[in-house]
This record gives sequence, C-alpha cells and structure tokens, in this order.
Amino acid sequence: MKIEYMKGTNVISITPIRDQLNFPSIRRVEAYWEGLRNGRLMPARREVDPRGISDVLEFAFVLEKIAPGVARFRLAGMHLNDLMGMEVRGMPITAMFLPEARRDLKTLLETVLESPAKVKVTLDSDHGLTRPKLEAQMVLLPLKDEQGRPTRVFGALQAKGKIGRGPRRFRIQSKEIDPILGDEPPLYAGFADASAPKHKAELAERQAAFQGKSDDDGGFLRLVHDADKDARRD
Repeated sequence: MKIEYMKGTNVISITPIRDQLNFPSIRRVEAYWEGLRNGRLMPARREVDPRGISDVLEFAFVLEKIAPGVARFRLAGMHLNDLMGMEVRGMPITAMFLPEARRDLKTLLETVLESPAKVKVTLDSDHGLTRPKLEAQMVLLPLKDEQGRPTRVFGALQAKGKIGRGPRRFRIQSKEIDPILGDEPPLYAGFADASAPKHKAELAERQAAFQGKSDDDGGFLRLVHDADKDARRD
C-alpha cells in the first residue's frame, strides 16, 4: 500500500520513513557497507567485520556467486534460519523465494554484481493456517573476493510478524535499484581486478589489522573474538 501526505502543494510518500521504522536492520547494514565502501565501487569481503554490525547480525548474510544469477549462502544470521525452519548455509538464496519470484531475483543478483548496484526489495510471504502473512525487506550489496572479482553479495533480510511454521518463502512486491558510482574503473563480466592503486595500501592495512573467522568455520554470522584472529578466511 502506498502511503502519502501533503506538504504544502506537494504530495510526499512516507513509505521510506515507514520502512526505516519497520526494518531498521536493513538501513543499518546498508550504512555499514557504505562506510566500508568509502567512495569506491564496492568494498572487499575481507573488510566485513561482524563486530561492526553486532546489533543486527541475525538478519545479515553473505552470498557467493556460483553461476550467472545464482548465489548460495556462505554465512547467514539466525533470523534467516528461523524463517526457513532449517540451516540455510550452502543453500541458494532462491530457496527463500516462491517460484514466481525467482526469475526476478536472479536478474537482480546479476544487476548487483555486474552494474554494480545496490538493490532493495520489499517482500511479502506465502501464508496459510499455520503461516501468518509476513512483510519483509531485503538489501543486496556487492563485494569483491580475494582476487578482486565481484562474486560476493553482502545483505540483510528482515521480516516483520510472527513466523509460524517454516519454511517461509517470499514474493517480490517492489524493488529499488541504485547504480553505484565510484572512483574506480568499472568492473566487467570478465572479472578484471579493478582495484584502484590508491586503495591497495588501504586494503592491505585493513587486512593486516583484522583477521576474521572463515565462512567455512560456522553456519551463521556471529561475533569474532580475539581468539579467532589467526583463523583463516575465505
């Protein structure tokens, strides 16, 4: 439903304000990614520190591109597991969507990595006797892997309402695509390393300062403690 109010002679939508109130974790993850990006096209996967989003970890996830338009969960917060009623790590993200939404989702995933672009989608769920209707929002944000290729997606999915019996799956109600402008050369489908020279020292410094837990060492996002500092990363 579109909600508007009058300000002078202008009609102004209050939907963005409502979404920020209903889905604050989405805005929180997007703001964290923007801070990491710092004017570049996208940050690297190794720069994502779970401690930076400790208050919204349950909604966050990291995807790995495995084919055009196909990405699987490398890490996923507990909220996503609760929605599906099972561990989602290793599953394609399309498993959380109804069949009629999967083609659009695949196109959006390609847009995120190839344009690149930020994508925000408004969702609603299937529903029935033991499955109350859910409203949800999801954000998809591009990341580079260790070789500088855009093959990772950082994001969050937050649903509002009683989950009921899983698995819960979603359809796409609306989408917002925001192309990214940065001070690096474009990243093309050939996956050439487009890291600008002036950023390489910064990335090396970040990598030396932070040693995160490998995606293969856990099925869900969690805080990384000092004892984990020597563990490998993907």
